[in-house]
Amino acid sequence: MSAKDRIEIFPSRMAQTIMKARLKGAQTGRNLLKKKSDALTLRFRQILKKIIETKMLMGEVMREAAFSLAEAKFTAGDFSTTVIQNVNKAQVKIRAKKDNVAGYELTGLARGGEQLAKLKRNYAKAVELLVELASLQTSFITLDEAIKITNRRVNAIEHVIIPRIERTLSYIVTELDEREREEFYRLKKIQEKKKVLKEKSDQERELRRAAGEESEPANLLAEEKDEDLLFE
Repeated sequence: MSAKDRIEIFPSRMAQTIMKARLKGAQTGRNLLKKKSDALTLRFRQILKKIIETKMLMGEVMREAAFSLAEAKFTAGDFSTTVIQNVNKAQVKIRAKKDNVAGYELTGLARGGEQLAKLKRNYAKAVELLVELASLQTSFITLDEAIKITNRRVNAIEHVIIPRIERTLSYIVTELDEREREEFYRLKKIQEKKKVLKEKSDQERELRRAAGEESEPANLLAEEKDEDLLFE
């Protein structure tokens, strides 16, 4: 495992605890982002369905409006100049509104202040549908970008951040296990060395005692000091 595949950190128990906490945090963040992506996708599909329905209805309304215009021109002649001269204010007004979906604000359009005459009912309906369609398409584009961003974040956490933390944890565990094995081996060699030295010392003491050179027993209360042992 190369250093680029994991986080640069000194292997220790504290580092292991920190990495476990970071892994849990990353997993929680991934799960929350997935839920957010699901909510955005659900709303996205609802808006897409509504756009399709509105476009189909829009075609029917525009056909009716065009037919009504043809009938009016056939009956009254060209009245466009008269209509333009008599219009002094907008009969249809729109205002901006915002809808919050999983933290993203969707800007749409809403109708208001309408004073529609019966003769203009079909075109008024067409204008209403155009406003609704514009609002839906604006929300559609916003949600599409939001879903892409959220999914990129989910993929980054799931395929980059979490595996990197897991590899770091694996590295820390491996290093700690190796240190424990080295410490166990070192202690074992020390115990074996002490045992050999003690056996040798006991043998020399027995030989001196047999030769009459050792007259006083060893002081059991005296402080014993182990020799420093070096291993290559």
